[in-house]
Amino acid sequence: MSTPTSAPAEGSGGEGTPVPQRLLAAATRLFADQGYDRTSVQEIVEAAGVTKGALYHYFGSKDDLLHEVYARLLRLQQERLDAYADADAPVERRLRDAAADVVVTTIENLDDASIFFRSMHQLSPEKNKQVRAERRRYHERFRALVEEGQEAGVFSTATPADLVVDYHFGSIHHLSTWYRPDGPLTPQQLADHLADLLLRALRP
Repeated sequence: MSTPTSAPAEGSGGEGTPVPQRLLAAATRLFADQGYDRTSVQEIVEAAGVTKGALYHYFGSKDDLLHEVYARLLRLQQERLDAYADADAPVERRLRDAAADVVVTTIENLDDASIFFRSMHQLSPEKNKQVRAERRRYHERFRALVEEGQEAGVFSTATPADLVVDYHFGSIHHLSTWYRPDGPLTPQQLADHLADLLLRALRP
């Protein structure tokens, strides 16, 4: 439901967009343009039009901002994967839909993904551990679809499920290095090709 322009949402800074979203948008833009380590807290708050106090109220640190840049994408992808995995459809269809969706959502949030893979090593040990656990949960749910198909005889068991998952996500993790929005393939077309490659590798 939209907020009336005469009464901005609490914490929006009077500009219609809540402060956390403004901070995240500013941080994402700056991290993508000049790198996490070369971006100061002062630059982020100036770009967002807020005070340092606001940043520390919502995020606590620049490290927390970097974590949230990736965590919001992973939350979206986890929710969508869970929906595909729980759908009432053959396992081959569910896996293909999930495999294509993670490509599309990564491309649609390419700055977030590229920032994270470029800067993950700069997270604090605690945040790094947390992110690895979140990613592991996603990969385990994806792998469970592969294993379900293998156990049902729909997919080949010649290749271990772990290797199949690593193969697909290895392609996705490199998208930020070569994908171009003005290239010959739309995000959905590219997603379809990669999902089909995955399914072909699993055919008995």
